[in-house]
Amino acid sequence: MTIHAVIFDFGGVLFDWSPHHLYRKLISDDHERQWFLDNICTQAWNTEQDAGRSLAEGTRSLIEQHPQHEHLIQAYYDRWHEMLPGPLSDGVAILEALHQADVPLFGLTNWSAETFPYARANYPFLRCFRDIVVSGELKLIKPDAAIYHASLRQVRAHLPDIQPEEVVFIDDVAGNIEAAMALGWQGIHHVSAQRTAARLRELGVGF
Repeated sequence: MTIHAVIFDFGGVLFDWSPHHLYRKLISDDHERQWFLDNICTQAWNTEQDAGRSLAEGTRSLIEQHPQHEHLIQAYYDRWHEMLPGPLSDGVAILEALHQADVPLFGLTNWSAETFPYARANYPFLRCFRDIVVSGELKLIKPDAAIYHASLRQVRAHLPDIQPEEVVFIDDVAGNIEAAMALGWQGIHHVSAQRTAARLRELGVGF
């Protein structure tokens, strides 16, 4: 088996994204902040925007449900960039080493189409990718099989003869890796950069 392309997830692998980075500034009490993020501005709600719903509609509908939290809900996307303080340097180091070794690199991320341009504009390492599938642009979301099919089509636009087993996908969410492997891809559940780098080398990826 030979790996001919590496596909990266972004959040938790290359980007240190977390609502806590913003809401620590807005809700000082740890338990109160966690309750708010577990019950009001939840990950499931954010995922709806990653799947293509507009930020304005997502914000409006949540404020209608919880008007007493309007200012905190409004802050989520008004100050979204404060949730993204910077890259995860050890993950980016793997990406850049693979790029230097001329390994074909692609992205597959659950990310709002409206906020992703901020990342493109502010993080030059994204230029290492030949192409990127952004869930909000396609209105598909991991772990739906359809977004993996879309990603493979994108890879084949650059590498026409590549087969699923010649692709390795790196993601910090185990369920997303399981979905990729169910389609015949190789998968690496990212828990540390050291383990991911070691697994890439086990798969024969030289860098």
